[in-house]
Amino acid sequence: MAASTGSAGRAWNRSHAFALGLAPALVVLAAITLGPAIYLVVTSLTPLNLVDPKSALDFSHPLGNYRDALTDSRFLNSVWVQAKLSVATVVLQLAAGLAVALLLNAHSRVLEAIRTAFLIPMVLPPIVVAVIWKVIYTPDVSPLHRALAAIGLPLGSLITNAGTAIWAIVVAETWEWFPFTMLMTLAALQMIPNDPLEAAAIDGANRWQLFRYIVLPYVRPTLVVCGLFRLIDSIKAFPLIYVLTNGGPGTATEVTNYYGFVQAFNFSYWGYGSAIATMMVAGVFLLSLLVGRLDRGVGNRD
Repeated sequence: MAASTGSAGRAWNRSHAFALGLAPALVVLAAITLGPAIYLVVTSLTPLNLVDPKSALDFSHPLGNYRDALTDSRFLNSVWVQAKLSVATVVLQLAAGLAVALLLNAHSRVLEAIRTAFLIPMVLPPIVVAVIWKVIYTPDVSPLHRALAAIGLPLGSLITNAGTAIWAIVVAETWEWFPFTMLMTLAALQMIPNDPLEAAAIDGANRWQLFRYIVLPYVRPTLVVCGLFRLIDSIKAFPLIYVLTNGGPGTATEVTNYYGFVQAFNFSYWGYGSAIATMMVAGVFLLSLLVGRLDRGVGNRD
């Protein structure tokens, strides 16, 4: 009886020590994450603007900013632009990352030597990537435009055309971040056991069948995780838009976070900008849940 009591006491002391050891880190983590998040939500319930600082304590219409957003055509347009940008970039990044990963997974010394080069876009600072693509998309200095003009295919400015500006952003965003998907998928490909592939090849399976029925099921969880990460990051696409188009032409590339930035820092409507940011956080959370459930549903069917 005494021995069991002593063991329980030691276990309690150990867990108590762990809790005390983690407490400072948890306090700091809460201060730098929960604190700003709570302040963001609270501010979104007020009409705070720098012209009237007293409005920070005005909670008479707590849902006013959200009601205004739902009837704000510019905000609704920014959501549509964001949806186009997110879907296009995530699909292209997954496709490009998977294709390059399959290529690099081949046993070739040349491919192994150039593997690191594919990571360069991802490790560059976002502002550097934006400047690179600004040069590429500026006809007067762009090597792309000069090469096309030399072969008789002159191309106008893509980032000043409302019909092509968003797709120019999509291309730049895909180039910058497809190495993330490539790296994750390549790691998953190298963990696939050889036995199922060899057995299927002996049974007469062609390359497409090997990919469809063996390789893809193995890497699909990795692709889902990559897609989720890239979906969340696509909503934070700010430097490219700020440098390349500044939200234009008109509102053709004005995504939701850029519109929130304009409302908060250009017009000083911090309450409205906070409401936009809060809705974005809620939207990302719901998308994460949806993607997770869809993946589990597909896995159960398989």
